[in-house]
Amino acid sequence: MTAQRPSSRIFYGWFVVAAAFVITFVGFGSAYTFGSFVDAFEKTFGASRGEVSLVFSLAGFLYFSLGAVSGPLADRWGARWLAVIGMIFVGMGLIFAGRAETLVGVYLAYGLGIGIGIGFAYVPALGAVQRWFVQRRGLASGLAVSGIGVGTLAMPPLATALVANLGWRGAYSTLGVLAIVVGSVAALLINDDPACRGLHPDGISPETAGPSVTRAGLSVRQAVRTRRFAELYMACLIGSLGVFVPFVHLVPFAVDLGMSSTAAVWLMGAIGIGSTIGRFFLGGVADKMGRERFLVAMYLGMAGSLVIWALSATPLLLVIFALSFGLFYGGWVAVLPAVVADLFGSRSVGGIIGVLYTSVAIGTLIGPSSVGFIYDISHSYFVSIAASAVSNAVAAVIVVLAVKRSVAERKPG
Repeated sequence: MTAQRPSSRIFYGWFVVAAAFVITFVGFGSAYTFGSFVDAFEKTFGASRGEVSLVFSLAGFLYFSLGAVSGPLADRWGARWLAVIGMIFVGMGLIFAGRAETLVGVYLAYGLGIGIGIGFAYVPALGAVQRWFVQRRGLASGLAVSGIGVGTLAMPPLATALVANLGWRGAYSTLGVLAIVVGSVAALLINDDPACRGLHPDGISPETAGPSVTRAGLSVRQAVRTRRFAELYMACLIGSLGVFVPFVHLVPFAVDLGMSSTAAVWLMGAIGIGSTIGRFFLGGVADKMGRERFLVAMYLGMAGSLVIWALSATPLLLVIFALSFGLFYGGWVAVLPAVVADLFGSRSVGGIIGVLYTSVAIGTLIGPSSVGFIYDISHSYFVSIAASAVSNAVAAVIVVLAVKRSVAERKPG
């Protein structure tokens, strides 16, 4: 049998990956600057840490929840203009947050802007990437979401520098303009389906690939009724209770430990470094070892790294935590959309990912805000961080049991 060779031209799927990279860089990079503003919010509005933490939690809840709306819309109408609209919302949310006179104003501006913006851009962009690849889906997905890791590395230090020179209001205005300009231009590169360009996934020509399979798979309604979806949803919900806690509380934790604000913010950069490595390099590993097994490894890795954080009493241990957590977090984000496409096909992958991410939304709403309010009462993070580690270990167990049951069902007799 003659080997199928891709065209010598650059496969357009990689441009879609690049567009998703920039969108995740700008969107999540802007969101994950939040730790740089916690101190300013506490001082400006006389707010407690729990009240400030709720700003991020509300935004996270909204942008993961809206995937259930934007995913099906992208499956029907295309991802490009949804992503453009999303990037405009991200930018305007940051600009209006910088002009807020009360913490409630920040809730509305940041929560709605970041929430609606990322909600309308992230899932559609990831869904588009899944359709352009099959054999290299894990790698492509990893590269696409590596923008989150690079954004986590680059944006918090940039935000801290902007706050130092322009104040927190000027910093948000600057980040908002950046999001609108850079994010919108990148979103225009998105194309939903290789068939629109006479191509097949992975760049294989139509002549050698046979009938198109880019839209094969289950509908959203069919997928969400399966036991596999329920198991994956539960794992994501429980795991997410702890996954996003560091993005709000690592910087305040480090400052409480005696680190300067500037040094503490660089811990977010360390998460970004680990996350970027995880997304760039672990996606290909997932393709080889099996993407569901890889998902289990990522949950266990995040659980282990959170244990390190719970026991950290020195800056060195915090750096080790940040790098290791970033690595496994990056791998988790990279492989999850690919697992969805593997299990349910690419026919309605955007919608299915969107519904699945409502589980992450609930975890993001409850996790970081609860940790903030618990801190207000106990002035300690230990129990909350330990609980975050347990939540990820439980998620790993759920996926393991689901995989074993699926294998047993496929055995004859």
